[in-house]
Amino acid sequence: MKEGSDRMRAAKTATKTETKISNKDKRKRVPRIGFHAPIAGGLQNALLKAHELGCTAVQIFSRNPRGWTARPLDAEDIERFQVVRAETKISPVVIHASYLINLAAADPVIREKSTVAFREEIERGITLGADYLVVHPGSAKGSCEAEGVRTCAASLARACEGLDLGSFRILIENTAGQGDCIGHRFEHLRDIIEACSGLNLGVCLDTAHAFAAGYDIRDEDGLAATLEALDHNVGVENIPVVHFNDSKAAYNSRVDRHWHLGEGLIGSEALARIVCHPKLTHAAFLLETPQERPTDDLRNIDVLRAFVNGDDCRSK
Repeated sequence: MKEGSDRMRAAKTATKTETKISNKDKRKRVPRIGFHAPIAGGLQNALLKAHELGCTAVQIFSRNPRGWTARPLDAEDIERFQVVRAETKISPVVIHASYLINLAAADPVIREKSTVAFREEIERGITLGADYLVVHPGSAKGSCEAEGVRTCAASLARACEGLDLGSFRILIENTAGQGDCIGHRFEHLRDIIEACSGLNLGVCLDTAHAFAAGYDIRDEDGLAATLEALDHNVGVENIPVVHFNDSKAAYNSRVDRHWHLGEGLIGSEALARIVCHPKLTHAAFLLETPQERPTDDLRNIDVLRAFVNGDDCRSK
């Protein structure tokens, strides 16, 4: 399996947001930070909100995430978004795919609807000039994990047929493994990526999901083992985005519950260690923490910024 992972890493092409740097430079680098911003009133408003909060990166939905159909992007939508992006210099811009999409579905009707909807997500991302599209690998309900992995890979390949992705990159997100969801083991992500060798796929690492799935990232040894497993299976250089969340759910619970930074079961010390780790400084760290109060996003961003600006981070 190691040889397959090595071949996969060697085959990956560099993107505009993933410039290779020396180990010396990597130690001096600090990650870009951002959050999942609302798109109410227009997609460009997410960029403006991120810029207002001092973020350098952002994640958005490009459409209603809880519906199968989406209003087409018109020329004015696209121009406004691209103009504001140029003005704010927000980068990378990450799109999260609709929650309804299940590329691993055993039900052929759901799988077909998911594949069509995901292709539309890709087309919208390319049109907007976004950098990444994050998608959950899906649920294998009605089949087994291995079959779900194969179905997900086949659905991904079919959704991309005939499209020129250019530098636009699809990222498969690890999951907590709740219910019948695949992607809770890094081997699942590896197998999906290797089955789609013609696509420049990568990985979005979610800290809360990894913790709930049984990767104990709370101490140095556990984090080192987790990063080693990631590197072995997918290559840490192929993780350009980290969903940076604390967890309300217990370790190895297989329950997906994001929580405010430093207030969950991963904790501040461990989270600071993750964001400062030299193997991850190339990635953009994006919050998906709850918004129970209007000030929650700013509060969590301030905590993340404190981690990045701390002496421990800048000395790495």
